[in-house]
Amino acid sequence: MQTEHLTKEDIALFKKKLLEMKEEAEGYTAQENKQEDELASVNNHPADLGTEQFEQQRDAGLDQMRREELKDIEDALQKIEDGTFGISEQSGKPIPKERLEVMPTARILVEEASDNG
Repeated sequence: MQTEHLTKEDIALFKKKLLEMKEEAEGYTAQENKQEDELASVNNHPADLGTEQFEQQRDAGLDQMRREELKDIEDALQKIEDGTFGISEQSGKPIPKERLEVMPTARILVEEASDNG
C-alpha cells in the first residue's frame, strides 16, 4: 500500500532523514545523561539549590519533549515499513511532500491540525 504521491526515492530520502534525526536525538540524550552524572558529583552551595531545582524542572520538560520527538520519529519509520508513510491519520488523504520535507514526522494535514485547536 505504498503511497502514490511519493516515489520510492522520496521514501528512501525521508527514511534516511528520519534515521539521522533519530541518531541525533538519541545521541543528545546520551550526552545529557553523561553531563548530569558529572554534575551530580559536584557539591553545590546552598544558594545554588533554587537554581538547580529550576534547571532540573526545565531539563525534565526538555527530556519529555525529546522522548516524544523520538517516538514520533520511530512511528514515522514504522509507517515507512507499513507503507502508510505520508498519509494523514485523520482523513487518510496524502500529506503534501512539501510538508513532509519540513516535518517528516507529520501525522496529519496542516488544515486538520488547525481544525483541532
